[in-house]
Amino acid sequence: MIVKQAEFLTSIATTDKLEQLTLPQFAFVGRSNVGKSSLLNALCNRKNLAKTSSTPGRTRLVNIFQVNKSFLFVDLPGYGFAKASKTEQAGWQNLIGTYLEHSKNLQMVFVLVDCRHQPTEKDLQMVDYLYAYQIPFKVVATKTDKLNKSEFLKSKNVVASTLGLGKDDIIFVSSEKKQNIDKIWEVVESKL
Repeated sequence: MIVKQAEFLTSIATTDKLEQLTLPQFAFVGRSNVGKSSLLNALCNRKNLAKTSSTPGRTRLVNIFQVNKSFLFVDLPGYGFAKASKTEQAGWQNLIGTYLEHSKNLQMVFVLVDCRHQPTEKDLQMVDYLYAYQIPFKVVATKTDKLNKSEFLKSKNVVASTLGLGKDDIIFVSSEKKQNIDKIWEVVESKL
C-alpha cells in the first residue's frame, strides 16, 4: 500500500471516546518496549509519527493514527510495565479489554512480540484472550535485525512453539530495516 497521508489523530483515555471512531481499525498490542511505535513509523514511512522511547511504558493512552483518510492504526498501551501503579495498570487493562471486545470497526489485532526473547506469560494470555473472544489477530515478531542468522532460526522455532502457532503464521519484521513490512500491509489490505 502507498501511504499518501498518515497523521496522529488523538489520544484516548476512556472507552466512550473509542466508540466514536467509525473508520476501520487495526490495533497494535504488545508488552512495553516491544517496538510498537517503531513499527507504526516504518509502516507509514514516517520517522516521528508515533513517539518512540528507550524507556518502557511511555504509551499510557490509546493513540489513534489516521492513514490515507480511510482507516485507523490504534496503538494500545503496552502491558507488563512494572513501574506503573497497579491501579493505573488495571485501568489500561480495562480500556484495552473494552476496546477489543466491543469495537465494531476493529478489523485485526497485531500482537507484537520481541523475537529476541521467548514470548512472556502476558503474550500468551493476550493470544488466548483473542482466541477466546474470536478477535482476528496476527502475531508480529519484531527486532529481527538484532539477531544473526542462527539466532533468528532458533527464534522462529521458540516464538512459534511457545505461542502454539506455525512459523508461517507469524510475521517476522525489522522496523529499522523495513523487512517484511509489506507482509503486514498485505494483511491490512485483505481486511479493507
